[in-house]
Amino acid sequence: MPVYKWEGTSKQGVELRGESEAVNEGALRDLLRRKNIRLKAIKEKRKDIFESFDMFQPKVSVKDLILFTRQFSTMIDSGLPLIQGLEILSTQSENPAFKKIITKIKSDVEGGSTFAESLKKHPKVFDNLYVNLVAAGELGGVLDTILQRLAAYIEKNAKLVGKVKSAMIYPSVIGVVAIVVILVLLIFVIPVFAEMFSSFGGELPGLTKGVVDLSQFLRTYWWAVFGGTWLCYFAFSKWKSTDKGEYALDKYLLKMPVIGDLLRKVAVARFSRTMGTMLSSGVPILEGLEIVAKTAGNRVVEEAIYATKTSISQGKTIAEPLIKSGVFPPMVCQMVSVGEQTGALDTMLAKIADFYEEEVDQAVDTLTTLIEPIMMIFLGGAVGTMLAAMYLPIFKIAGAVEGEGNKEVP
Repeated sequence: MPVYKWEGTSKQGVELRGESEAVNEGALRDLLRRKNIRLKAIKEKRKDIFESFDMFQPKVSVKDLILFTRQFSTMIDSGLPLIQGLEILSTQSENPAFKKIITKIKSDVEGGSTFAESLKKHPKVFDNLYVNLVAAGELGGVLDTILQRLAAYIEKNAKLVGKVKSAMIYPSVIGVVAIVVILVLLIFVIPVFAEMFSSFGGELPGLTKGVVDLSQFLRTYWWAVFGGTWLCYFAFSKWKSTDKGEYALDKYLLKMPVIGDLLRKVAVARFSRTMGTMLSSGVPILEGLEIVAKTAGNRVVEEAIYATKTSISQGKTIAEPLIKSGVFPPMVCQMVSVGEQTGALDTMLAKIADFYEEEVDQAVDTLTTLIEPIMMIFLGGAVGTMLAAMYLPIFKIAGAVEGEGNKEVP
């Protein structure tokens, strides 16, 4: 449907403007008239040439989602009608993609859909957790409270993910720089030295010969090296996309030193925060575990949560299957058990999440502290080895020249 930009005034004389979808201009005029909006101007919005290409469209960021959730919660708490709140938020949104989504949600709500049903049509922005919590809020008449909890949850989850990503940025940058430096030396610098050494004659040291041969191989068979690297990456991606491959990789990552400890703490913090938020919002425990499993981010943890769900459906406690899984630390299992017995599981899960989010901070600092010297040693060792390989023949030649000079002295 075409999109129209319009300007008008409300019944109270307040200036209004916005963008709305409609079958035609007449339909939009009728719609705005029913809302007691007196139109001043209306114009069809021109379509962007890149509008049909998703890669050119702006994405809805976590910041956009948090801002929308907090503002909408405030509006609902203030007694503003749902549709009017969506209208205001769509008008003031600076992200064109999000503005369009909010407008569609408003249209669906006007058409008789619930707010949760309207959100469900946009899974890339509103995930299952968001939709289910909103549905629980609508049924319980506490939508404003649920939205506040959602905003707090999204902020903490984004902070947690950001910490892990920031820990990976430094080694990734150093690794890329190391590979680029080594390739430049092998492809452009080493051949110059190799040509100079060949003019001197004589046998090269073993280290120098190995580096020169590697340089020659890269210059001659670069297409095979890059093609082989791409094939390995493609094969790894295909294997990783399978259920067995994804499970095996996640299991291996959890067993890695330092990194595995960090990933385990992140998984525990995310599980505790998400499950605690859902339970405190009135979502049934089995339904909550189903959603939490899908947002675990690790197949091993996901399987453990599904096993927990199955166990609970058979009349057992949450703590029992968590202990058997071997994924969750004993302290977490004991705290969950205490929470079940006291009837304050949501509060206990929130405390576990707070504790493990602090643990993630410490684990990230430890990982960064360990990786920095390791990467520097790797980079320095690789470059130093090539420099030593190039200077060994020079030292050998210099020694030979000095020896010849000493023989000539009577």
